[in-house]
Amino acid sequence: MLRILTLIAGLALLGACTQTQVYEEPESLGEFKLRVNYAFAEKARQGPVSRDATPKEWEEAIQNAVDIRLGRYDGAQEYDIGISLEGYMLAPPGVPVIYNPKSTAIVLVNVYDVRKKEFLAKAKQFQVLEDTTGESALAGSGHARTREEQMNGLALKVADRVEEWLAEEHEANGWFDRRPDLIQPLDSGVVTQNPAS
Repeated sequence: MLRILTLIAGLALLGACTQTQVYEEPESLGEFKLRVNYAFAEKARQGPVSRDATPKEWEEAIQNAVDIRLGRYDGAQEYDIGISLEGYMLAPPGVPVIYNPKSTAIVLVNVYDVRKKEFLAKAKQFQVLEDTTGESALAGSGHARTREEQMNGLALKVADRVEEWLAEEHEANGWFDRRPDLIQPLDSGVVTQNPAS
C-alpha cells in the first residue's frame, strides 16, 4: 500500500511540474495574426456527472484563453478562429485516492483565412483533460478546484492545444507563410499589397 501511495504522490508531483501555464513561450506562427475569435457552446453536451455551467460561461472562458494565447501574434496576415464546444465534464467531488474523475472538454476548431476567404481547416477535433496538480491528484479535482477553475483550466488547455496545432501545420504545410503580394519589392520602400491592381 505504501508503494502505491508513493507512486501516486510521485505522479502528482510530475503532473504539477508540467502544468499548462497561462503565458508560455510563443510558437513559430509565421505571419499569423488573430482577427476574430469565436466561441460557441450552445449545443455542448454535458456529461452525466458533471457540474453545471452555462454556454455563456464556457464561451467567455474559451475566448479569453484564446485571446491570451493567439492574440499576442502580430503577423501581416489575418485569420479567424472558431471553436465549438461539443461536450464537457466538470469533475464533481469524488472519493480521495480511490475515485478522482478528471474534467474534460471536446471541441471542434475552424481556421479561416480572411484574405483568401477560405477555410484552412474545418471541424478539427480535440479532446483535452485538465492538468493534475499535487492537490488534485490525491483529493480529486472536484475537491481541489471550483467549477470556474476547472472551466478556465480546460479553456487554457484548448487554447494551448490549438496554438501547438497551428504551429505544427505551419511547419508542415506553410499555413502562415508570407504571401508573395506582401513581399517588399527591391526598388520600393513600401510594402505593395497588390501590385496587379
